[in-house]
Amino acid sequence: MVQERTLPKFEVQDGQITRDEGLLLYEDMVLGRLFEDKCAEMYYRGKMFGFVHLYNGQEAVSTGVIRAMRRDYDYVCSTYRDHVHALSAGVPPREVMAELFGKATGCSKGRGGSMHIFSEPHHLLGGFAFVAEGIPVATGAAFTSKYHRDALGDPNADQVTACFFGDGACNNGQFFECLNMAALWKLPIIYVVENNKWAIGMAHERATSQPEIYKKASVFGMPGIEVDGMDVLAVHSVAQEAVARARAGEGPTLIEALTYRFRGHSLADPDELRTSEEKDFWMTRDPIKKLTAYLTEQNLADAEELKAIDQRIQDVLNDAVQFAQTSPEPDSSELHRYIFAED
Repeated sequence: MVQERTLPKFEVQDGQITRDEGLLLYEDMVLGRLFEDKCAEMYYRGKMFGFVHLYNGQEAVSTGVIRAMRRDYDYVCSTYRDHVHALSAGVPPREVMAELFGKATGCSKGRGGSMHIFSEPHHLLGGFAFVAEGIPVATGAAFTSKYHRDALGDPNADQVTACFFGDGACNNGQFFECLNMAALWKLPIIYVVENNKWAIGMAHERATSQPEIYKKASVFGMPGIEVDGMDVLAVHSVAQEAVARARAGEGPTLIEALTYRFRGHSLADPDELRTSEEKDFWMTRDPIKKLTAYLTEQNLADAEELKAIDQRIQDVLNDAVQFAQTSPEPDSSELHRYIFAED
């Protein structure tokens, strides 16, 4: 097991989080976790096909960042591990599940599948199959907001873009080129590195000359922040600051969230490269269990309330599976539709 980095400490201040905020964050993380568990079940039952990359363990990053933004207004750009980002952004579970089943009722009309979740109404710019592919797209969205506000004089164009990618993407040219442009033009964007230690089967420390990714921000003159990606309250706090900074016209931020995926790279991955010691170390830091403990210790919620939320979400997901299974397949007559913009 590679020596683990010392995780940054975060202390919640009195009154920093209300009961309603805590329950919102809890519900969002549980939705992501149980959705992915349901995906695994459907995949192994032969109901879902292709590559499916699950997000279990990393929920604090998606929830902490996206729920610090404005739904259906700000932009979110994802990766091939995109289901939970979509849910946090507000895409209905029915539409995400139907997309995974390849149905016409899916948010990408059955054309995208697991790695290309997209929703224009929710300003979800898509999942991308290639590493670092979404970074230029997200940077372009941030430039659009900046252009509308500064060049076209629209005072309401203050959208912020959150761009998610993994540690493996930080060795790609798009990462460096886009961070440079974003810094030069002070674009309203947050670059979020979900450092889960492994780029498919390559250990992060073996692939980069500077494993502490947040330090790379200094080269571009932008803030670089290291955060415990297994603590949703810590992620939410730094995300709120980065969003406020971007919306105020002060430019981009690079956030490195130290996190861990509890499953293999994809559901086809036997996950034999990671040691049991490493997995056990990170499993004890489950972000949902951590938030549960905080909410109950601070008397913001009790165990029965949280259990009721779990059951309600499970009912929502059972409904989503039923919806996906009974939805129609895309019509073959529309094979060439949605290749180009139609309106």
